[in-house]
Amino acid sequence: MSTRAELRRIRRIDRWMEIILPRVVRRVVDGEASQPGWLPRRWLTLVSGDVDWDAGVGAVWLVWRPGSGKAETHTALIERCGEKWQYTGGGSRSDGDLPAERLAAGQPGQVGMIEVGGGAGGLSYAYRLRHRHPDGIGTAPWVGSNELQVAVEVDHLLLGDRRIEVPGHGRLIVVWKSPSAGHRGIRPLIVAVGRDGSELSRIGPHDSMDSYTWAELSGQTE
Repeated sequence: MSTRAELRRIRRIDRWMEIILPRVVRRVVDGEASQPGWLPRRWLTLVSGDVDWDAGVGAVWLVWRPGSGKAETHTALIERCGEKWQYTGGGSRSDGDLPAERLAAGQPGQVGMIEVGGGAGGLSYAYRLRHRHPDGIGTAPWVGSNELQVAVEVDHLLLGDRRIEVPGHGRLIVVWKSPSAGHRGIRPLIVAVGRDGSELSRIGPHDSMDSYTWAELSGQTE
């Protein structure tokens, strides 16, 4: 059972989601995944946003009161429902580390080329709206997201068929859509590409470490 403090926290999150998130989502959908000028970073920081237009899904990574004892990290999922983009769920946790200096792979704090952190996911809300019969829920695709920390050597990522640019601080959220499997989805292959176009590393759908890290641990690197 939730405590009173937890219930107050949930209500507070719901209030600012209703007020602020639609404006942040509009920026991300318009391709402006940077901090809005009207939103003080000390209050709420937009770390990253991602939209897959073909799949009609997106995700936003936010930190509430970063650097304070009350800092919280929030992941918001959005979907295109008809002509509108709509918040459909997400996740939160009690921490708020902001992006620090981007590090090279192998340094303390950046073990691999791609490091997968937290995320959120759920059955597609847009699909369930279109298929209201109970039998349709079992065939609903999964909408998932993952927070990534990427080494300084990486120029961009390939997520399935999509190219995703890496921000200067090296932390970003990626969104994906897949058939549900065992009540969850299957994350696409993620490939890290260097500035010369070469593949630096990759992490598969079920991997917890990227290929660079595996090679380092097994002594296969030169």
